[in-house]
Amino acid sequence: MIALLLPLLAAVPVMAAAIAAMMPWRVVGRLLALAVPAVTAVSGIGLLVHHHAEPVVAAQVGAFVPGVAIPMVSDSFAAIMLVATGVVAAAAVLFCDLTGEFARSRYFAPLVLLLLAGANGALLTGDLFNLFVFVEVMLLPSYALIAMTGGWRRLGVGRLFVVVNLLTSTVLLAGVGFVYASAGAVNLAALAGAASEDGRVAAALGIVVMALCIKAGAVPVHGWLPRAYPGTSAGVMALFSALHTKVALYAVIRIWATAFDLDPAWGRVILVVALITILWGAIASAAPVDAREILAWQMVSGVGVILAALVVASAPGGAIVYMIHHMVTIGALILLVGAAEHLYRSDRLGTLTDLWHRERPLAVLMVLAIAALVGLPPTSGLIGKLEVLSAALAPGTVWGVVTVVVVLLGSLIGLVAMLRLWRGIMWSDAASEGDAPDGDASGTVSPDRDDDDNAPTRPRIPGRLLVPGGALVAVSVAMFLGYGEVGSEVDRAVDGLVDTAAYVQAVLGGADALTATTVGGVS
Repeated sequence: MIALLLPLLAAVPVMAAAIAAMMPWRVVGRLLALAVPAVTAVSGIGLLVHHHAEPVVAAQVGAFVPGVAIPMVSDSFAAIMLVATGVVAAAAVLFCDLTGEFARSRYFAPLVLLLLAGANGALLTGDLFNLFVFVEVMLLPSYALIAMTGGWRRLGVGRLFVVVNLLTSTVLLAGVGFVYASAGAVNLAALAGAASEDGRVAAALGIVVMALCIKAGAVPVHGWLPRAYPGTSAGVMALFSALHTKVALYAVIRIWATAFDLDPAWGRVILVVALITILWGAIASAAPVDAREILAWQMVSGVGVILAALVVASAPGGAIVYMIHHMVTIGALILLVGAAEHLYRSDRLGTLTDLWHRERPLAVLMVLAIAALVGLPPTSGLIGKLEVLSAALAPGTVWGVVTVVVVLLGSLIGLVAMLRLWRGIMWSDAASEGDAPDGDASGTVSPDRDDDDNAPTRPRIPGRLLVPGGALVAVSVAMFLGYGEVGSEVDRAVDGLVDTAAYVQAVLGGADALTATTVGGVS
């Protein structure tokens, strides 16, 4: 019965998008856009509970035989990702509602719902071709969301976003075609262990992984992300950070664990790319003058950490924990910076300034979010960094030691970048003292303080704008305090990725179905 509900997680957002587009009342679209990610998160929690008894559930869409039908599959890993994407997406959509994004266009809600449909489908599909389809379902509304939100740069960065993703999608589709030509199947269960047994299949899957790494923002094709994401609004940027890059990384982890069987011999190229990505993103984040561009470069660095933790270790637990932490933390920082940007009309360091004295609630939340990003307690950042370092050192290889050094160096550089961001927006120099959010003659945006006792005045950012980012900060702290429960769910997800027998059995129905579908000779 549970398996039959899996297709609804992709179908219901599509139907909700159609309803929101047809209804003349925008409140309907707003309610649907707020409800769908919440329902996704609740469904993910329900699936996590169900997987305690049944590790994998699968539905064959179309009622064809296994291997031919479109498989929708859920295990602990997919359920964890549904919860994480649902929570972050709900916070981002709520922020968009509070800042008036829904009021600007009646099509904003349908586009967001289509984006969520594509993300849910990509997380649940067990087929590479349908992964490509759902990724495209995510991208199509994203083009319009970039064009209709953000500042004056949105059309230029939108063109960049479109060109890069269209070319990458072409590479992804070609890779899927090569996989089918070499293996005779694109069903992930049928490809279990295939890359470690056949070099042709490994090369074809390598093209797929390369395309997904580009979509995630890995070096050397990474520059589009820190240019495109800050060009849109803060709410949409938070939505993209939770869905686009993380869905691509989820697919990389799934393919690496299932088809490559976590074989470290195939991971050296990815590891080198990941280590360069960590350092490149960290160093570049120390240079921009816009707060959200700094965070975008930190996203690039985080992509490198996740990939490195995946390929250097014997199990993907560190990569999963860090990915969940990074989704929550980056989302929180973007939404908190976006709350200040919404009132003061800028996120530029030195222009948006002196918020520590004026916006103390925002400042406290920013302290916790920055602590999470650099890996300090009491946040999920400490857990995430420790899991990555532990995973890298566990195999006892030179590559593991190199990974630890690079991750720690990237964290140190990231700390410098975050201190620069903090000083730029929270403190003020004598030359940047101003009067009002409109700024003084020097162009700064520095609010008033009491001249008699230097006491902070009442915050000007409405408390409701801090709720989405504050909620994600609370999730990060809760992950730290309740890591025993989170860790047990991650361990269950890792067990399912390491031992694919249950996954293959649920999707294909056993050895007979596997033999029948692998017509290309993959055993």
